Amino acid sequence: MEPIIIQPVNARNWEEALEISVCKEQRNFVPSVMESLAYAYIKPWDEALDPYILSIDDQIIGFFYLSYTPGSSDNYWIGGFQIDRRHQRKGYGKQAMDEIITFIKEVHPMCSLISLTVEQENSVAQKLYEDLGFTSEQRLNQDGERIYNLRLT
Repeated sequence: MEPIIIQPVNARNWEEALEISVCKEQRNFVPSVMESLAYAYIKPWDEALDPYILSIDDQIIGFFYLSYTPGSSDNYWIGGFQIDRRHQRKGYGKQAMDEIITFIKEVHPMCSLISLTVEQENSVAQKLYEDLGFTSEQRLNQDGERIYNLRLT
């Protein structure tokens, strides 16, 4: 399987990133790339919010952002994670999340806890995250989404 490359959204790729979209039935589960880029500009939750594209052979296949407090060990949140509808069902979701986790460990070596949220109805994503070692906190955030954590060792 070809490696997935993580790159920041920038002046060269932002328009192509905006073309990423999920299947119609998944749209309520994840913010659009446009919404996520707005979050990166506004930074509504933490001090930093960095948007990234996921690509294989220079073809963009997905997107995510990392919201965090620089220098913290336990305030790193993956958000907006999505594989474009044209590239789903190819195993890229698990491969991409593995790469994202490795990327966070390398770029933020102080990070000991990665968190994310999942819509309660999104059983496919819940299974993916559980298979990757994330555990549910058995509680919901203010938007009714289930919170998952991954402890790094």
